[in-house]
Amino acid sequence: MVRKLTRRTFLKLSGATAAAIVVSGSVTKLVSEVSAETKAGTSELVRSFCEMCTSRCPIQAKVENGKVTYIAGNPDWAATGGAICARGGAAISQLYDPERVKKPLIRTGERGEGKWQEVSWDEAYSYIVAKMQEIKDKYGPESMAFAARGGPHKAYMDTLAKAYGSPNTFTHESTCPIARTVAKEATFGTNSLSLDYGNAKYLLSLGRSYFEGINVAQVRGVTKAMANGCKLVSVDPRFSVTAAKANEWYAIKPGTDLALVLAIIHVLIRDNLYDKEFVEKYTEGFAAVRDSVVNATPAWAAQETGIEEQDIERMAREMAAAKPRAIIDWGWRTATSLEEFELRRASIIATILLGSFEVPGGIYLDKSAAVINGLVGKSVVPGLSTPKVPSYPKPVKPRVDGAQVKGQPNYMVPASDGVVQAIPEAILTEQPYPIKGWFVLRYNPVISQSNTNRVIEALKKLDLLVVCDVNLSDTAWFADVVLPESSFLERDEGFNNAGGSAPAYTLRQQVVEPVYDTKPHWQIFKDLGERLGLGQYFPWKDMGDMRAIQLGGRQDLIKTAKEKGVVNFGIKPLFLRDKNSVAQFVTKYPEAMSQVNEQGIIDGPMLNLKTPSKKIELFSPEAQELFGRGVPVYHQGKLKEDNELYFIQGKAAIHTNAHTHNVPWLHELMPASRLWIHPDTAKQMILKAGDTVEVTSLSGKQQAVVLISKGVRPDTVFTYFGFGRLSPGLKRAYNQGINSGMMLPSAMAPVCGAALHTAGVQIRKV
Repeated sequence: MVRKLTRRTFLKLSGATAAAIVVSGSVTKLVSEVSAETKAGTSELVRSFCEMCTSRCPIQAKVENGKVTYIAGNPDWAATGGAICARGGAAISQLYDPERVKKPLIRTGERGEGKWQEVSWDEAYSYIVAKMQEIKDKYGPESMAFAARGGPHKAYMDTLAKAYGSPNTFTHESTCPIARTVAKEATFGTNSLSLDYGNAKYLLSLGRSYFEGINVAQVRGVTKAMANGCKLVSVDPRFSVTAAKANEWYAIKPGTDLALVLAIIHVLIRDNLYDKEFVEKYTEGFAAVRDSVVNATPAWAAQETGIEEQDIERMAREMAAAKPRAIIDWGWRTATSLEEFELRRASIIATILLGSFEVPGGIYLDKSAAVINGLVGKSVVPGLSTPKVPSYPKPVKPRVDGAQVKGQPNYMVPASDGVVQAIPEAILTEQPYPIKGWFVLRYNPVISQSNTNRVIEALKKLDLLVVCDVNLSDTAWFADVVLPESSFLERDEGFNNAGGSAPAYTLRQQVVEPVYDTKPHWQIFKDLGERLGLGQYFPWKDMGDMRAIQLGGRQDLIKTAKEKGVVNFGIKPLFLRDKNSVAQFVTKYPEAMSQVNEQGIIDGPMLNLKTPSKKIELFSPEAQELFGRGVPVYHQGKLKEDNELYFIQGKAAIHTNAHTHNVPWLHELMPASRLWIHPDTAKQMILKAGDTVEVTSLSGKQQAVVLISKGVRPDTVFTYFGFGRLSPGLKRAYNQGINSGMMLPSAMAPVCGAALHTAGVQIRKV
């Protein structure tokens, strides 16, 4: 029987109390120490944007006598309302952390032994260049891989990689939201779409905790929607903070989310609750979807998920009543099964059946400069240009992961992201060819990737591992060379595309001079490129030059960005099927009137998508041809043995994945993770809160401290992701909590290459 909890029931059980994070005395002392060093003198506010997570919220930093004393959100950025999360505010403590890497390091002992020599940048560059040349000469340039967290910094890394001749560039996306990327590409022909949380009337979240995996703008959107009557339903094996704030919580059996979504689609079609006019005009493949869900009844889904049949029926009917402002969230780091591609596509299809597209409270195409200029018929918003460079050498061999390689399992994965888990496998198996070198930028695969032991085994086999980061990360601990990157408060950068329903750019500005002997990532790649004889691919002088290239020399916009931290163009949120926002848009740009049809909407872009049919494809011909998966079909998989518990993990509100656990202020607020176990399960194992247990999976074993809670299913254990750090260089975080990657297998979901984040584990008391 599923555990179902309404908000009212929860408040009764909890006595209407809520936990609050209290800033401890020593954290306050740290703030005071930074402020105390700044006496009467200069004071200014500098606009920039954050880098403590991938949300990159606009900020303003107070600088007194050359030191940062306070960080707040940018009040001119409406999406965040001038707010910032704990991670952004704690960037001060990262900036002045004495545990940062202060100078380039070259390894002098065995990998993982922790023996280093501080060297000059010239020495570090010389070492790297010599090794890269050696790898290129012996094995070919494709044997050098490059990986980074996604973001604007990746472009500089990719330039070096492509100029060097390697096709193997990666982001961390395949260990996070790659499934939704591939699903969006298959359905719309583009990944450039977003969800309008703020105007939704019904929001179904499958394992995503908005109030823990915090994106400030999205949190504000969800909060706004709920204040205006939106119903929030959380479907999650764990009682997350989002579940606590939701109207209803359903503790679904791990790995069965797709069955629930297919049953919702079944009801919408069976009872003619979908938007027939929208589906007929703007979509292709409805018949295939209809036929595929004939047997996906709520009764069947109830057996699979543990959610009662009548509740599934009601969810579907309530979503239909809220259409077109109803959303099934396509998720984030929530890979609970190997059906990730099918689940994310099914979530999109259900939302599209309700006509929740290009309306407030639904899915919308991002209004990039190209979209806006196309509607107006002339350039009114400058796009972000890139430097003109010579043609890159054509790679001799295809990508090691098969992304965008015909006939390969990962063909539909964008090459701009790739499947980063393929790197350790290629290192160890030397298939399809050996990877001998790996350049890692602001990314930590030892913690981020599944099967930690296998990742470390792979790192130890490399001829060259270079890590560029602000601290001695778990991956850096095994590196040959560690290059200390300037923190985001210490470096200038170019413009960042931060648009959504309207176009906008943000600008990162250097707030203070570097505290240690560090360099910005763009300078590092330019320097290495020039030393490798590839300087022609970096034909710009500095960030001032790059910014001018990006905005076509528009010094007026650059001046505005420096003052405001952001550049927008006075365009209000535009939803192409919303008469009010379309009317506002054509009032500003009368030239766009020719795009408006007799219904007062703009539907041209919806009839000219980059799909084979030029419409929204509920049935994917490409996925059908390549993988036999044209429509989502439930493939029941076994995630654990009968004598095991499900192991699941999620994000913490004040930490960012594999990044922030050694940041002083954030570490003090949450130094470690615990293993959540249901009271009934704990009773059977004779466990009490605070006991130490050994957790074992097929991938590894480790010890954990028990937290007993009714907020998790009896057949499931949960922990927060990103703890259990393995680098002694992270002195605060070292060995604190549970490393989820140690428990998770190397399995990847078909089509999208997403890493599996669920495992079967056994537990015994130590």
